[in-house]
Order: sequence, then structure tokens, then C-alpha cells
Amino acid sequence: MTLYYLENYRTEDQLAEMRRLEAAGICLFCPDGIRRHKRQQILWQTSHWTVTPNKFPYAGTRLHLLLIPHEHVGDLLDLPAAARQDFWVVLGWVRERFALDHYGLGVRNGDCRFTGGTIRHVHAHVLVGDGGGTPVRMRFSSTPG
Repeated sequence: MTLYYLENYRTEDQLAEMRRLEAAGICLFCPDGIRRHKRQQILWQTSHWTVTPNKFPYAGTRLHLLLIPHEHVGDLLDLPAAARQDFWVVLGWVRERFALDHYGLGVRNGDCRFTGGTIRHVHAHVLVGDGGGTPVRMRFSSTPG
């Protein structure tokens, strides 16, 4: 199984990066991948999660963070119980750290061919619009190519 679903890319830069990582066999979201990827800034970590800005943020966002579990699974419910519980601690930290009084939360679970995802390592998106009138869009479905 491949690590990335290339058909759901949003920008040419993102596609090039996914191809490079796929060829090297690197899952960007596994702990070793995050540490080795020098362009991936780590904002906070727990024993189960890493918080990082999305390097390819969605149009219309002023904040686009990723909450990434250290465990390589495709569904939040496949995480160990301790990691599932820790998710709420991480989300609470994000809300407090960025003084959020509103935000969107999105997670795609399962096969990226059908969810609109690009990487086969579950993660949560924390999204805050930029207030410019353009709605933030997160694709939650796709049709396999």
C-alpha cells in the first residue's frame, strides 16, 4: 500500500512533495518522518500527539493546524485508548494557546480514495477562517481515479 494518495493533491508543490516522500518511503506524519522533515515545525507534543502547522493550508484560513497521532493508523478509532483520550488534551491546548473562540475540526478516517485525504496516516485539521468572506472548504469525499 502506498503512503500517499496523489489524486487528491491541492497544489503542484504539495504533489511534488508527496511524490518525493513516497519515493523515499517516508510517512511524513510518523514521528521519524516529522523529525527528519526539516520544514515541518513542531508546536507542541505529548506522548501520543504532535501539533504542527499545515505546510499546505486551505484557502481562506488564518490558522490551519494538524493534530497528528504518533501511531500510524488510518482511523481515529484504531488508536490505543490512551491516545484517543489524549486527543482532547491536545485540542484543549490548541484552543487555549491560540485563544480560539471558534474553529472547525475535520478528520478523514479510512481509505483516502474515498475520503478526499492525501496521506494514509490519520490526523485532525483545526481550521480558522481568515474573515475575508471566502468559506474554508475541506473535501470529505472523492471518487477514485
